[in-house]
Amino acid sequence: QVQLVESGGGLVQAGGSLRLSCAASGNIFSINAMGWYRQGPGKQRESVATITSAGDTNYADSVKGRFTISRDNAKNTVYLQMNSLKPEDTDVYYCNAEIVSPHGGIWYTRDYWGQGTQVTVSS
Repeated sequence: QVQLVESGGGLVQAGGSLRLSCAASGNIFSINAMGWYRQGPGKQRESVATITSAGDTNYADSVKGRFTISRDNAKNTVYLQMNSLKPEDTDVYYCNAEIVSPHGGIWYTRDYWGQGTQVTVSS
């Protein structure tokens, strides 16, 4: 079993900052890419930022220069530092990780999702 547990969401005024964390635990051999996604009511889930195991990053155009994704491989944790927040950043944020796990002598690679954390930015 693998779990992703997120923390750090909340309510902040426009221009403020929040830091999201997502820790993976359980039957983990290694973690490939990790990322943050967001979804609002009636909208499709969209990629916000991703980071490979080597540390290569990719950002949505809407957050470039404001958000920074990072990871601590020793702690199986990914972070999202969000600065200069705007009301349009209001959404539920989900972390994602591609995790390699051993089971019965076979290696499985599977995508896992966190439970989501609400970020609300007031104007």
